[in-house]
Amino acid sequence: MKVAVGFDHAGFPLKEVVLDAVRTAGHEPIDLGTYSSASVDYPDYSEKVGRAIQTGEAERGILVCGSGIGACIAANKMKGVYASICHDTYSAAQGVMHDEMNVLCLGGRVVGPELAKSLVSAFLNARYEGNDPGGERLARRVAKIHKLEDVGKLEG
Repeated sequence: MKVAVGFDHAGFPLKEVVLDAVRTAGHEPIDLGTYSSASVDYPDYSEKVGRAIQTGEAERGILVCGSGIGACIAANKMKGVYASICHDTYSAAQGVMHDEMNVLCLGGRVVGPELAKSLVSAFLNARYEGNDPGGERLARRVAKIHKLEDVGKLEG
């Protein structure tokens, strides 16, 4: 799987760790920057990762900013991008399995290298279960998310 990966300056110290973790999990990272520790704006990298998902260039994405929050908020403004900040492996996997999350957001000032590796692995090794036998309730809930995205309300 191709994984779009973006970092702002605060996430940059984890860049090589995350890229290596993607490769170790057997996937191909698409490095969308940043390429130094010079100050940049996290929404720019959220957009780059989101566009890669929207166009099909990547199936999933990983964003790393200082807290993970700003990149997550920005990414979720994009249609078809379902991002969540995760600082534990349960959430990193569960978000994919039950909620069809396709972008993992990490806080470069919150998690260390070893936890980042574990989070990336949990995220990339998980798969959405809504299409499995018995996954109807998951699919129903995700469909409601899509409806909110499309029309802004669930009823009507």
